[in-house]
Amino acid sequence: MYTTTLILVLTFTGAPLLSAQPATYDAIVAGDGSGTHKTIQEAINVGSRVSWAKPISSAAAAAISATAVLGGVEAWDPRLTPAHASAIKVNASQLPQAPGLTESVAQIIPIWPEGVPGAKASAGPERVEDARVYNVQVPTLTYLAAPLATSIGTAVIICPGGAYARLAFDKEGTDVGKRLNAIGISAFILKYRLAEYGHPAPLQDVVRAIRLVRSRAEEYGIEPGRIGVLGFSAGGHVAATAATMFDAVESRTGAQLDRVSGRPDFAALIYPVITMKDPFVHKGSRDNLLGKNPSSALIDALSLELRVTKNTPPVFLVHTEEDTTVPVENSLAFYEALRTAAVPAELHVYAKGAHGFALAEDLGPTSEWPKRFEEWMRSHGWLDKPRR
Repeated sequence: MYTTTLILVLTFTGAPLLSAQPATYDAIVAGDGSGTHKTIQEAINVGSRVSWAKPISSAAAAAISATAVLGGVEAWDPRLTPAHASAIKVNASQLPQAPGLTESVAQIIPIWPEGVPGAKASAGPERVEDARVYNVQVPTLTYLAAPLATSIGTAVIICPGGAYARLAFDKEGTDVGKRLNAIGISAFILKYRLAEYGHPAPLQDVVRAIRLVRSRAEEYGIEPGRIGVLGFSAGGHVAATAATMFDAVESRTGAQLDRVSGRPDFAALIYPVITMKDPFVHKGSRDNLLGKNPSSALIDALSLELRVTKNTPPVFLVHTEEDTTVPVENSLAFYEALRTAAVPAELHVYAKGAHGFALAEDLGPTSEWPKRFEEWMRSHGWLDKPRR
């Protein structure tokens, strides 16, 4: 595995922002929103129009000189840092390679380019162990675009689970994204902050992700009214907060992007954590999100069966009776709340499957849930090609 550094060129009205030089790098490509990929050298020439950048493999960049691309390790081309454009350099340790993907496939998009709210300078590096991401400090979206020929203009932001302690980034993230790509859906896997931050950081991250994708819908070739969330386990809680708390005060940071709607157009929750209340709470998720001794008011505020309103988007739910980690009562309570609020919802409760089955193929009817999800989306028109 090679080491990379992501360089994102952004527009600003004030003085340029400078950060520490990257320790290592491989190669970089960038884009200006037109759909045309550029090397950083080409990006220099378009200056402030650059809207994203990503690392690529050595093989894909064999013809590109690192000196030409980066302007040297110590000396950046001065045209990258005038008052109207800044180069933010993020060390590879802060943006680990997405497990299960080659970096030539995915764009990695920082969701807080202006700075992570409440960033902790001494928090240590993020790390990946057994395809699980720990200690998230720089929340990102890993973008897997649907093939142009089959794209239907729908996007799903995927929230992997992991009890707010880690993220199962492959089996509940990139693997699922590839499955969605196969039916024409563009996927964005959210790397959200965890126990090191606690509430409201994960809520802020998922709502910001929705706002960011919606604000750049044209660039990504998606419809701004066809952006959903899909979450697993604790990631289901994150997705459900987006569905129920998208306009909550604590979801906002005062950024200009707060003006863009953070409401998802639909939500799919797979064996989700929903309640923070005994006896059906997943205690590890509650401890990591709210601390060891949360107040009753905070418990109620993040028990999402209590946050459903008529403005909650349509919801698709999957759970199993064999789940002893996050009991099925979590999904049952949420479904009951959705029905009470007259929110369209579909609930699938299967007999077989321990917690965390994701896309397992050996569970009989339980393994068919992705097909049921596809049918549900089709019934709502989210798999129809949009009329231009």
